[in-house]
Amino acid sequence: MSNPHLETQIFVDEKVNAFKFKNEYSLYNESGEVIGSIHQLLSTWEKIRKLLVSQKLTPFQYEIRNALGEVIAKIKKGWTFWLPKIQLVMNGAVIGVIHQRFKLIKPKFDIYDAYNQPIGSIKGNWSHWQFDITSAKGIQLGHVSKKWAGITKELFTTADKYIVNIDPNVQDEKMRMLVLSAALTIDLVLKEQGQ
Repeated sequence: MSNPHLETQIFVDEKVNAFKFKNEYSLYNESGEVIGSIHQLLSTWEKIRKLLVSQKLTPFQYEIRNALGEVIAKIKKGWTFWLPKIQLVMNGAVIGVIHQRFKLIKPKFDIYDAYNQPIGSIKGNWSHWQFDITSAKGIQLGHVSKKWAGITKELFTTADKYIVNIDPNVQDEKMRMLVLSAALTIDLVLKEQGQ
């Protein structure tokens, strides 16, 4: 059974919840097999707070799970009053942080390691949901798109579904999880900002 961090192509499918209290996603490989999931963690108080306070300000926490339901990483955002910083945690330690930087027209995101050293960035065409995740040296690590063809084209056709392509040369498990987390981070942050 496969894990998300072992795949080079991951299809992300947001589950639709009637009351939309929490976000959940299913992860598929290119053959259409479930390889994992992403679940937002919300207490009763957090559900109430979500109704009363802007989502731009409030913290969030997600678990990335493999196909067996085991937690392999967490994505966390604290209270935000300006631009969000999202942490990726594996084995209890922060392995990367995604910072949104101020831009008037297009959002810009930079990726840092646990020691606040720049290791990459996210750039692209936000209105068409096509963007690249590159290393600090400009080497492409991954690409995220809402357009694809092939066996899964008929399964994934709505706006909250996208594909994450991780470059096969990216062998480091932590960097592969950062690429997947970067894609989810963009989705969550842009939704909060109404883009």
